[in-house]
Amino acid sequence: MAEKTRCHWPGDDALYCSYHDKEWGVPEYDARALYEKLVLDGFQAGLSWITILRKRENFRKAFHNFDPDKIARYGKRDVERLLKNEGIIRSKAKIDAAIKGAKLWLEIQEKEPGGFTEVIWRHVDGKPKINRFKDRNQVPAQTEMSEDLARDLKQRGFSFCGPVISYAFAQATGMVNDHLTGCFRHAECATLGQSRKA
Repeated sequence: MAEKTRCHWPGDDALYCSYHDKEWGVPEYDARALYEKLVLDGFQAGLSWITILRKRENFRKAFHNFDPDKIARYGKRDVERLLKNEGIIRSKAKIDAAIKGAKLWLEIQEKEPGGFTEVIWRHVDGKPKINRFKDRNQVPAQTEMSEDLARDLKQRGFSFCGPVISYAFAQATGMVNDHLTGCFRHAECATLGQSRKA
């Protein structure tokens, strides 16, 4: 069986390849899952994504599977517990941002039509933008869309969500399809993006 052609960035790392093949670029509409991805992308700031990916299960255990209801109630003791957890990135600023983000997420879910999913997806008019990049050097680090998304999130009180992080988040959650056209996942993710009923 011939080896599938994929984007360059996973290399031959099995975990990274699995993430690329099954998750990256798949349109995500679940509000809780979007919160988790935003928090993890925030923890990635200044680090590589594979570092976070290798610690993702530790993060899920430490943060009650990213349940915003539980995280929003975290107090000083929880922060201290997380700062002692060697299985995650022990940054007080990023931990505080995750807790504040959970509170903001709850407010959005309660008060805004369509909740957090609508807040995120309205930046691409509710459907994935299918890019057709042939070369990795064509893929941007940020775009006008990610600048708008970052501005929106920051105005709402979220942290660690600048334009570059917001674009990485958009790529990961399938808001944009940035698989190269030669990658076997480009067409598959494009099809997934068309399957949601508006």
